[in-house]
Amino acid sequence: MPPAKKRARSYDSAKTRAAVLAQFENVRSAVATLTPEQLDGPTRLGDWTVRDLVAHMTLALGSVARKLGEPEPPVPELGLLEWPSVTASEAATIDEDTRAIDTGDLPGLYARTAESYALRIAGVSDDRLVPTRFGAMRLGDHLVTRAVELVVHTDDLNAATGLEVPYDRQALAACARLLADALAVKAPGGAVEVRVPPFAVVQCVAGPRHTRGTPPNVVETDPLTWIRLATGRTDWATERAAARVSASGERADLADLLPLMG
Repeated sequence: MPPAKKRARSYDSAKTRAAVLAQFENVRSAVATLTPEQLDGPTRLGDWTVRDLVAHMTLALGSVARKLGEPEPPVPELGLLEWPSVTASEAATIDEDTRAIDTGDLPGLYARTAESYALRIAGVSDDRLVPTRFGAMRLGDHLVTRAVELVVHTDDLNAATGLEVPYDRQALAACARLLADALAVKAPGGAVEVRVPPFAVVQCVAGPRHTRGTPPNVVETDPLTWIRLATGRTDWATERAAARVSASGERADLADLLPLMG
């Protein structure tokens, strides 16, 4: 009999909605301080400039507002735990859409995006289906992915500019948890315990399941290092050498399983 399909953990709707807006506002405040020289600077995302990056971040909310204005799809097509593994499939289209954004007035763009999002989402049920690039999703699940997008790209922005844009705690937690769960989906099992304190603990990798005491194979790291590993912003060897990842046990090597999303 095949193993049961892993179910997504529950996310508090009110907290997720507040976290998405809070992280967007953190970025919005930072964008208002960027100089033309900073906006034209490079990022770690290929040939994207900072201007491209901050334009792209408006899509996290802007796309939700637009899609809620479209007819509701008849059936869900994509679950939350499936989302990380399919994100790279639309990289070219995402790049094209990002470059098409008018960035002549970034503060105005951010203000209009926030206003449109707030108007569209007010009172809408989490169970409302939303068309996305990757298939129809429940709104509640899609909002978790918006938190992930904003946290990951906030880290990209900080890396590119030297700013210290803060991370909303709930958004950071949602990002770390979803990516940890995505690892458990990619490598199901109970041989390795991955800890991302204080937000997530998952068991993964096929092999003997440990049920009592200290597991023989343990990986532990902080949330931002985990997010960077899971999204390919850094690699296993670099973080192990810098002691930002601890790994004990003969199976506690995740190098071949990372990254989880593009």
